[in-house]
Amino acid sequence: MPFHFDRRAGMPASGDPQRPPGLRQRAGLYWRLTRMHRPIGTLLLLWPTLAALFIASRGWPDPYLLFAFSLGTLLMRSAGCAINDWADRDFDRHVARTRDRPLTAGAIEPWEAVAVFVALSLVALMLVVPMNPLTWALAAVAAFLAVSYPFTKRFLALPQAYLGIAFGFGIPMAFAAVRNELPVAAWTMLVSNVFWALAYDTEYAMVDRDDDLKIGIRTAAITFGRFDVVAVMICYAATVALLAAVGRIEGLGAAYFAGLAVAAGIATYHYTLIRERGRDGCFRAFNHNNWFGAAVFGGVFASYLAG
Repeated sequence: MPFHFDRRAGMPASGDPQRPPGLRQRAGLYWRLTRMHRPIGTLLLLWPTLAALFIASRGWPDPYLLFAFSLGTLLMRSAGCAINDWADRDFDRHVARTRDRPLTAGAIEPWEAVAVFVALSLVALMLVVPMNPLTWALAAVAAFLAVSYPFTKRFLALPQAYLGIAFGFGIPMAFAAVRNELPVAAWTMLVSNVFWALAYDTEYAMVDRDDDLKIGIRTAAITFGRFDVVAVMICYAATVALLAAVGRIEGLGAAYFAGLAVAAGIATYHYTLIRERGRDGCFRAFNHNNWFGAAVFGGVFASYLAG
């Protein structure tokens, strides 16, 4: 919802500066805090989670598991955004793309972001209650990954690799919920997700590289330096290769490998967007990763549909 804030006052630009935002306006602030207006992050979590769930259940996931993992993905991505903004509140004001976020702009208080994180995480964890103990244990690990990721940008050269684990932890959870074990395919898919996250989040980091250099945040775009484009393409290749190995392990059909071929074509298209390292092209490539994930899941679904 459109709602303009004067960052100097931290209050609505129009109306009585002594009166706090109403319920509807505050809901809009929380909507923006959790990036509900930008679903790309949720989709980047959802596609690999759904692919794992369908592979683990051999094409026929339990309806509750399908519901729980879909909603849980949305909730945990939203919770992750809230805690990320809390952790980065002193950095985001120096980055052009993030300085207008509600917490950074002073429209909401830091404790509110933490409260949103806790509330959404608790609801997500409740979805896991009907599942087995192995899934409960993995859910606790997933919560730790979500809350710790924002701080890895202070000391890890490749925080995007950690992000890939956090974003992909629905993969082992899906296998645990269905099979009550963690087979080789689960770990292979998780590693493939790490490479995919390195690819797409490096594209994302290339947009903010100049600002990140000024404030001392570490990103893959800075670590890879002038080899950033090459590194992104290598990560895409590793992602596809590992997913192909999953297909062989799980005995998936030709439709699955066709989906991987489409995903590889999409990655090749991303090269044309990022090779000049322009901000607009890199941001378009990042957002376009939705179609990479959709192609992989489409291959999984089509493979089981074809029998």
